[in-house]
Amino acid sequence: MSIQIQPIVSEKANAISESTNRYSFKVSPDANKFQIKDAVEKLYDVKVVGVSTMNYDGKKKQRYTKSGILRGKVAAFKKAVVTVAEGQTIDFYSNI
Repeated sequence: MSIQIQPIVSEKANAISESTNRYSFKVSPDANKFQIKDAVEKLYDVKVVGVSTMNYDGKKKQRYTKSGILRGKVAAFKKAVVTVAEGQTIDFYSNI
């Protein structure tokens, strides 16, 4: 089974990765820590020391328009924070 991994590139995620060698990814909701570890090691050729996962619920959003109130929901997702071995880094911008 292949899982989807998408790096999270934000100011907070970049600050954490520069100081503590931890990288954030948005992953498939049914992926477990072992699958995430294997996928990151194969994709980025690094040694993964630890994986932490978090499940985020979708948020309800609404906005007011001329035609009335529009209601919707932001999708739920699973986030993984991966710690790589000392001295190794992941470069998200190398294939741009």
